[in-house]
Amino acid sequence: MTHPSPVVFITGASRGIGAATALHFARQGWQVACTARTLHEGAQLQHQLRRPDGQLLSGSLASTATAIEEAGGTVFAHGMDLMDLASIDAAADAVLAHFGRVDVLINNAVYQDREVNHLLPELQPEALARALHGNVVAPFHLAQRVLPALLAQGDGRIVNVCSAAGQFNPPVPADQGGWGFAYGASKAAIARLAGCINTEYRGRGICAFSVNPGVVGTEAVRATLGDDGVLAQRYGMATPEEIARALFWLATAEEAPRLARAPAMIDLQPLLEQQAKTAAAPA
Repeated sequence: MTHPSPVVFITGASRGIGAATALHFARQGWQVACTARTLHEGAQLQHQLRRPDGQLLSGSLASTATAIEEAGGTVFAHGMDLMDLASIDAAADAVLAHFGRVDVLINNAVYQDREVNHLLPELQPEALARALHGNVVAPFHLAQRVLPALLAQGDGRIVNVCSAAGQFNPPVPADQGGWGFAYGASKAAIARLAGCINTEYRGRGICAFSVNPGVVGTEAVRATLGDDGVLAQRYGMATPEEIARALFWLATAEEAPRLARAPAMIDLQPLLEQQAKTAAAPA
């Protein structure tokens, strides 16, 4: 980005990948707009992911904003609910009014009720509809809302955080550490958004990516899959901070847009490994 004070807009920034990414961008001198539904620690919300023992996950939009401020960063935090399009509109309008621009949008927020991983006999149509709304309609709507600003600027990048669940069959059933149809279907659908953006806005300075972070050691993953679940055993587990570095590279590297030409998701963990090899190679 060429703007002297670039702005990143990150959704789902109360914990996990979103919080780590917000803090990483701030430490690199970016202005950070972040949104989440959990405004304060301990908030009781409908369709809320909890630990198996019923305890709430830690993290909140307020705690992320405080961490950024303590690191010397500039942050604008605004509540946003994926299930409420008016809430998404209000957040987008507030961010654009506050900073006057958005250089990178990271659609990271996800609908996390346990019903997204129900087995087929248990999955109700209403639950499937909620998963598709939260994980497809909401990020599409936000991208659609922000695109005119990026177009007016003449540049900008959009990153949609997807999942291997949208590419592959689960290795085991959801109740044994895999994923359910609702989650996989929603992630498969949102993975197609970046390609449409790149096709429709080709040559107009806008670039979009669909990314697969892989298994990441977030509170949500640990609450759902455990500390040493089947997926972690098979594929390893990255930290949120590692994924934040990969997202920052996609947002800033001049060579990153060439990856957007591929129809498949960009796997972030192999990308990190390649970057490490490149950095270690003799000059």
